[in-house]
Amino acid sequence: MSAVFAVVKNPPPAILLMGPTASGKTAAALELAEHFPLELISVDSALVYRDMDIGTAKPDRATLARHPHALIDIISPEESYSAARFVADAEAEMAAIHARGKVPLLVGGTMLYYKALLQGLADLPQADTGIRAELDAEATARGWPAMHAELARHDPETAARLAPNDSQRIQRALEILRLTGEPMSVLLAQSAAQRPPHHFLSLGLLPSDRSVLHARIAERFDQMLAAGLEDELQALRRKYRLHPELPSMRCVGYRQAWEAADGLIPHSELRDRGIFATRQLAKRQITWLSNTLECERFDCLAPDLFSQLAEQVGTLFC
Repeated sequence: MSAVFAVVKNPPPAILLMGPTASGKTAAALELAEHFPLELISVDSALVYRDMDIGTAKPDRATLARHPHALIDIISPEESYSAARFVADAEAEMAAIHARGKVPLLVGGTMLYYKALLQGLADLPQADTGIRAELDAEATARGWPAMHAELARHDPETAARLAPNDSQRIQRALEILRLTGEPMSVLLAQSAAQRPPHHFLSLGLLPSDRSVLHARIAERFDQMLAAGLEDELQALRRKYRLHPELPSMRCVGYRQAWEAADGLIPHSELRDRGIFATRQLAKRQITWLSNTLECERFDCLAPDLFSQLAEQVGTLFC
């Protein structure tokens, strides 16, 4: 394939390569970057953290040297990273890539970030430590599934897209409800934010056979364990001031490894719980792609997947 392209300039293009965990997004993105003048931007709420390499399936150093990914290793595991910050960071990176005469390829599985980029962010209230403390106390007494049920009574649309144990997002939705008296779903729908000034080519990788995806998930989690996920977690705990409620430590894999290390679950259950949590994550990602985010859909298990993707990406060039 020729290395010389004329890029459609107005509006500037950007490619979104979305899919559930273990769908082959990174491999597809790297292959596309070998054939087209693309630069990569990570869309992953776990890859932003430094020193969290094994449990996030972070591309290795050789891969990142050949194809750098923006928005990887940008904050400490002690910090938080929001969808609003992602949008600001991604916009800045896309502008820089366009200035270099290339096209941004955004790749990852954090669907909320894609939604924020495509549809804008509502003017939601800032966090309130007092209300969060109240919610934490209630959750300790009642459990997060009961808090999820409360959310479902007042904001069924938001509750429908959250798992009953997704404490971080349930807490935020209830916090907004108590601060404003309005459901988060209503505030998001009222958002006046405009779509960013880009021509987005949205490509979604979805499995034709979920059992194959589940097998990939199990294999990858086994590889993480063999590579030293538990040792990595202990090194993180020595280096940083961490606690299990930090967003970084709620990431799939790290959460289960923490619970096993502290005796909250039997160590013999670590593997099964980690695989189950990853499968649940993939299920939510597939729901986002199927119901919320508009995209051209491709079977991530197709033997000619790259050819199909390259044909679509080629439409941005002449």
